[in-house]
Amino acid sequence: MKQNHPYSVLDLAPIVQGGTAAQSFANTVELAQLAENLGYQRYWMAEHHGMLGIASAATSVLIGHVAAHTKHIRVGAGGIMLPNHSPLVIAEQFGTLESLFPGRIDLGLGRAPGSDQLTARALRRNLQSDANEFPQDVLELMDYMSDEPEQPVLAVPGKGLHVPVWILGSSLFGAQLAAALGLPYAFASHFAPAQLMDALNVYRSTFKPSQYLSKPYVMLGFNVFAADSTDEASYLASSWQQSFVSLRTGKPIQLPPPVENYLEKMGPPAQALIDHVLSCSAIGNTELVAQQIKAFIDKTGADELMLTSNMYDHQARIRSYQLTADAYALINKTAT
Repeated sequence: MKQNHPYSVLDLAPIVQGGTAAQSFANTVELAQLAENLGYQRYWMAEHHGMLGIASAATSVLIGHVAAHTKHIRVGAGGIMLPNHSPLVIAEQFGTLESLFPGRIDLGLGRAPGSDQLTARALRRNLQSDANEFPQDVLELMDYMSDEPEQPVLAVPGKGLHVPVWILGSSLFGAQLAAALGLPYAFASHFAPAQLMDALNVYRSTFKPSQYLSKPYVMLGFNVFAADSTDEASYLASSWQQSFVSLRTGKPIQLPPPVENYLEKMGPPAQALIDHVLSCSAIGNTELVAQQIKAFIDKTGADELMLTSNMYDHQARIRSYQLTADAYALINKTAT
């Protein structure tokens, strides 16, 4: 089925209050299989460390697990936080994944630690390293996966496998790098939308065609909370809202149960924080979600959306992705 507007899944492998990582991984497999059947383009997981509510720390291991339980959907990292690793290790890991699941693996790269400084030290990161090492590390990693690497050390497997690389970002830095290298760009607008429009302008206006990509390609993070009624969707969204406020106030928690009228109960600072992030979100029934997604695509010109739906109840989350696929069917129907 040709998609007029491709849509994909970002799964943070949430651990809910009272839940376990094992349960999270079982839910991930079920959601990935559903996404594949519903026509989602790709299924990405993100590297986070030391987070009580996120189970995707060993991202490449989990990618392999999901790919093994699906048939054709693309599976990848959104992303690997490259400063935490040597480029050679990531080339070997993703070379292994590409060898196991040919033509299905994506490698999104970010320069943030995906953790706090204490956790970053435990990952053996050199916190004094210059952030400008990231572009060089990206080039080194891509060289390892090229047909004729310039480096004397070989990535085995990795050499010649050309795993597609994406640059991730939430600022102008990633936009500039993706444009300079001629790579696709994924912006984390689902939790850091402040510089979204500026980053898109920088990326598109300075993009240099490459052997990887002839013209700019943008994928944007977007929160979706879809339910059979808008009231129910607003209720279900409160789990993520609580979790986000806790994270931004320095107290990360496991994903909590939803609460009634959460936004109304919050003070002005928390309301302002949530309103800011909700600028890249859709909450409602199928028709309302379709309208909100289309408005966001029209505003940004996004080539693809990476949709995340963090809900406490797994079946409600499954339902949200089903209804979102229905919403895209409405969008694509009107586009033809």
